[in-house]
Order: sequence, then structure tokens, then C-alpha cells
Amino acid sequence: MKARALKLALATILLLVGVLVALAVPPAAREARRDGFVGSTACAGCHAGEHAAWAHSDHARAMMPATPGAVLGAFNGTTARGAGQSATFLREGNSFLVRTDGADGQIADIPVAETLGVDPLQQYLAQLPDGRRQVLPWAWDSRSPDQGGQRWYHLTPDESLRAGDSLHWTGRDQNWNFMCASCHATGLVRGYDRTTHRYDTTWSEMAVGCESCHGPGAAHLAWARDGAAAARPKGITALRDAAGGWRFEEGDARGIARWDGPPRPAAALVDTCAACHARARPLVADPLPGQRFLNTHAPVLLEAGHFHADGQIQGEVFEWGSFMQSRMARAGVVCGDCHAPHSGKLRAEGNAVCAQCHQPARFDSVTHHRHGANSPGAQCTSCHMPQATYMGVDRRHDHGFRVPRPDIAAATGAPDACTTCHADRKPDWAAQRITEWFGARRRDDPHPALAIAAGRRGERAADAGLAALVNDRNQPAILRATAVSLLPMPPSQFTAAAIGVALLDQEPLLRATALRTLGGLDPRNRVHAARFLTDDTRLVRIEAARALAPVPLTAIPEAQRAAFARAWQELIASELVAAERPEAHVNIAGLLAARGDAAGTEAAYGEAIARDPAFLPALVNLGDFQSRQGRTADAIATLRRAVAAHPDAADAHYGLALALVRGGGAGDALPSLTRAAALRPDEPRYGYVLAVALNDVGRGPEAIAALREVLVRHPAHRDTLLALATMERDRGFLAEAERAVQAVLAIDPSDRQGQALMVQLRGLRPR
Repeated sequence: MKARALKLALATILLLVGVLVALAVPPAAREARRDGFVGSTACAGCHAGEHAAWAHSDHARAMMPATPGAVLGAFNGTTARGAGQSATFLREGNSFLVRTDGADGQIADIPVAETLGVDPLQQYLAQLPDGRRQVLPWAWDSRSPDQGGQRWYHLTPDESLRAGDSLHWTGRDQNWNFMCASCHATGLVRGYDRTTHRYDTTWSEMAVGCESCHGPGAAHLAWARDGAAAARPKGITALRDAAGGWRFEEGDARGIARWDGPPRPAAALVDTCAACHARARPLVADPLPGQRFLNTHAPVLLEAGHFHADGQIQGEVFEWGSFMQSRMARAGVVCGDCHAPHSGKLRAEGNAVCAQCHQPARFDSVTHHRHGANSPGAQCTSCHMPQATYMGVDRRHDHGFRVPRPDIAAATGAPDACTTCHADRKPDWAAQRITEWFGARRRDDPHPALAIAAGRRGERAADAGLAALVNDRNQPAILRATAVSLLPMPPSQFTAAAIGVALLDQEPLLRATALRTLGGLDPRNRVHAARFLTDDTRLVRIEAARALAPVPLTAIPEAQRAAFARAWQELIASELVAAERPEAHVNIAGLLAARGDAAGTEAAYGEAIARDPAFLPALVNLGDFQSRQGRTADAIATLRRAVAAHPDAADAHYGLALALVRGGGAGDALPSLTRAAALRPDEPRYGYVLAVALNDVGRGPEAIAALREVLVRHPAHRDTLLALATMERDRGFLAEAERAVQAVLAIDPSDRQGQALMVQLRGLRPR
């Protein structure tokens, strides 16, 4: 499950439900046939081979009732310890119990309702009276003993989680209904009730069944029962591949196969898997299979914490994000080319699966991989699909199929496939070997990771490299969209041109990301986003509506106002997909505030706080909202509540400081500003505002010292440099002031404030 490193906007706290000791718990989810769904058993009559292969797959066993035949863990009185806690695993007849701390922090016997997964670990679900199913923190390592398996272990061993913490097994971040259910059951309806805060979750099949990929089967079943001869469509709504295959062309020196057959719906085939094999935010509730991925989900880009700068997997992002970076994806390869779709197994073992498209004589040879035949280093996956471990034991391959670049890894801090195996060596050694083998020139130079890394670090002139990536249509869409997201604001000449290119790109992910960047512009400069309100991709329409949120309706062309109303409803509905989460209501509050809906804004913050009374973004943003309305006393009270709940959160102290400044002056705010700056030295604005406040109360030398302390960490922070120049000017240190202004103009020679200040300083020089 999620690690504490998740952003604070995903944090939640527990809705207390009492001691989990009752055995007669109301069902939290139940089988209820969704319209059009018939179940995998109905498919077996005509598709016996496919059904038999599926029946033993991980998909078929993604979730099962906790019966003796399904439970793999040793429920035999064993006690396990970890994360400052213990659990004892018990069996009573055909029932399974975990004796551990419950929702009230007291030890209780927790009945296990279902299993989740089988390999390489199995998790267990407990059901709560409000309809929630929660994932217990103890997992069974189902690997063999020689691999270190057949044991109980805690999923977050480094954190001592207690009841009330969002990551405790009874907390919101371990909630199966929201976090897991849609990808572990077929025909799922989450059934969250915003009024009662309860779930009535139903499913058609407790497994990832045939209809999870092929769509509701009733129409196809009716077609089959009519003798398969009826003059009407077969009723398959998703996942229908074209006839054909990958073939080697005689005489092709590349040794790489090409698609031989009619055009195949590669994008649709990959989209089918993406709904569950991508890290993404759902845009619609309980989407049916067969829809375009960007009509139902907003995927994460190659963000720090999720992906390394070179695109390798870092956080638990599953497979789609790395695969979409690959040359394979751009060539039309789909998941089912390597993985048998019904069994889930590879279509061939070892390098043979790659040999389907890469001739062994060229690629499975010592002259290519430079390792001994049949050695671990001779395996294609060792170099091209490095692994990362999740949930303690789950080793997953990166699906970017990238060429090892130890030189780039060294420059960006990404892992290096070579020195992961050769742990006693350094990346420069590996880079030298590769140069000796293949030459110094590489066809992926200049490497895009360098531009991404520069953009992440906010380096000066990073915009040029990022813009070049955006403009390079040979690069994958997810990489280009990531470059768009990193373009600095306010826009430079490079930034503005690149965003313009992205807005007109054929890839909807580029258009959606470019629209998101418009949030850094004045509302008057966003009106052109209205042309995207009727885009054929929901994600693009939603981002167009978001960009237009602060634009008065009268400024939107009259012919596009109805489209704005529709897209706005799609935007709000996309946030309400996560209505049980407080962050959804914080997002809605921000949107309504932009539209000038004060009552709706406060109500949305109220909904967020109702779900989590200590949710920091809700408290801080509500305090800021109250302060801007002139309700200073309310704002200070709200922000003191935030500080009390989160004494080590810089945002809370900073928000309180701003409210105190509005209420009485800078002096009252100094303790809070000092605390915020100390807690977050990586955030230059906190130190900058502290310095301004110190200067306002006549403590000039301390203010200048605070500014210089910020510049040690952030030497190119414009506002700090300008403030330093102004303060040094005011105390007569003109040379120091000029040096600060020169640093501003080195960042941006067209900076008007810097230019004006330099003219003023030169006019003050002694003649």
C-alpha cells in the first residue's frame, strides 16, 4: 500500500468505527450483477481453452473469499512482530482471524473476509460496519522458502502506525473500496454515499474476469445463442485484436520484426490494460472496459518520486508509464505480444520472448550483450528491464526497454543497470566499457533525461532543453508532456512557444498538460483555452475548463459558453469520483473560489474537514480564504487549529503568519514565519517573507542576514535578490545592491523591475 512519502494532499485520518470484535458484521460488498455482465463461467462453453488458462492466472485469483482453499498464509497461532506491533494469526474452523490492534487502538480478533492477490505475496481484507473493506498490514510472503518466503511480514516495517493515522490499516489510505477494488473485481460499482459516508460496494465477479477486459458479455452471449449467424455485431465492446503477427523481412539487416497484417488497434489494446496497470486518477466512476484511457483516467507523468529523471520506475507506478516511453510502444507492440492475455504468463521463456521480434543471431549473442552465454548478464531483461522491489518482496521489471546509459545515470542520480549487477564498480567504469564496445556516438543523444533533470532542479536555461523535447515528435508523448509540465513560469520565449506547440499537438496528453500550465497565466490570457472545450478527449476538456475557472463567463465567447458549462460539470464530476477523500473537496473549493462562488467554496472546505478534521490542505486553504474575505479572526482561529494538529508543518505556520500580518502587523507574525522558514529551508519564499517582515519592524541587519541565508540554498531566487538589492540600497551599500541586481539580470536580462532598479542605482552613484 501507500508509503508515507505520499504528498500531504493524499493524507487522511480515520473515521472511528469502534472495536472490531463483532463477528456478525454487515456485508461491506456483495455480488450483484451489473447490467450487461454475465460472469466468466458463461464464457467457458465456447471458449474452454481461454477459460482454462485464465482460471489458474493471477487475474482469476486477484481476490477471493477467505476460504481454506484460497488462504495461503499460516493461520496456525503464529505471532509476527514488526513496526512496533504484533499480530497473531488464528483459525477457527473455516474462518481466519488476525489478533492485532483495531480502530480504537485496542487488541481485537479481526475476521478476514477476503484474500487479495497470490504471488509473490497475499494480503487480507477485513470488513467494517460502514461498508469499508480495509487491507491488513500483515502480508504472507508466498514465495518458496529458498527465496525467503513462507513467512508473515509487515508492509511498512519502518513506521509504527497507530489507530488514527491515515496509513494505519483502519485508515483511509488502506481502504480497498477506493484504492484497490476496481482492479480486483469485475463489474464493480463502488457505491459510496456522500450523505451517509458509507459504502454499498457491489461486483459482478470476485476476480479480474473475462469482462474486465472484453466488456459486458450479455450482447455477445445473446449473439452466440442465436447460432453465431445473426446478421448483427458480435457484441464484443473491447479488446479485439487484428489478425496478423510480427514477421522478419528477408534481408533486413536490423534483425527486428515488423507487423504483418491489417492495421491493429494497438492504442485500444494497450488502453485496456492501462486502466489497472497505470498510476492514474480516475475521471469517471466505475468506467466500463473498452473506453479510451484518457477519457476515463488522468495518468501521472514522469514526476519525481514516481519516475527517475531518465524515466525508470521509482515509485509504485505499475507498467503503463514506463512502457509508453519505449520504442516498442511506438512501433505498435502491445502487452499481449509478450504476455499471453488469458494465463498472464510470458509467451516464451527467457530471451525467447524477445526473440519473437529480435533475431537471436544479432541480439542474443556475445557480440551484442558482451556477457557469457547463458549467464545472468546475457538475459535481455538484465540490461533492458531493470527491477525495483515494492511491498517488500514484489520485484517488478521496468517496461521502458531502454538502452543502459551509465553516463546518464551518473549525471541524473538514476539507477544504473550495469553497476546494479557489478556493485563493486562505478558508473564511469561501465560508461567506458560501453564506449569501447559500441563507440562514443549514441543515437539517443542528446539524452532527454538531462533536460528533465535540469527542469526538475529549476536550472537556469532549462526551458530551452525542455522546449526542444516538446518539439521533438519522435519522442514519446508521456516524455514530451512531462517536459511541458516542467516549463518554467512566468513563460519565457522558449516556454511560450513550446506550450503553443503542445496545445496544437495530435497527442491529447500533450494538449491536456499544456492546458494545465495555463494556470500560471493571468486569467485574461487564458481565454483561448475555450477552443478545447469540445475536444474529443475528456481529459483535455476537463483541463480546458480548469484553465478557464477564473475567467468571467462574459469573457468566454458566447458560442462556447454552453460547452464550458458541460466541461465544467465534467471537471466537478471528475473530482467527485473521489468524494470520500478530503482532497477532492479541497480541489473543488479551489475551483469554486476561482469562479467567485464564496458559499460553495466554504461548503466544499466543510466537506473536506468533515471527512478529516485535521486535513492540513483544507485548514490552510480555508484560513487563507477566510482571510481574503476579511474574516481575520476566523482565519487565525482556523490556522491555529492547523498548527495545533500539525506542529511540524511549515505550511500551517506560514498560513498563520500571513493571517496575523493582515490582522495586526508583521511583528505578531515573526514567530510563525521563523518557524516556517526553519522547517522548510528548501522553500525560499518562507525565508524571503521572514526577511521582509523583519525589515518592516526595523530589524534591517537581521532581514539582510535572512535573505543571504536564503541565497545560500537558492542563489537564483529572484524575489530574494530584489529584496536584498532594495535593502542594501536603503542602507547605502550601493555596490552590494548592484551585485544583487546583476544576478537578477543574469537570470533574465529583460526583467523590467531589475532594469529599473539598476538604472536607479547607477543614478545614485557619487559623481
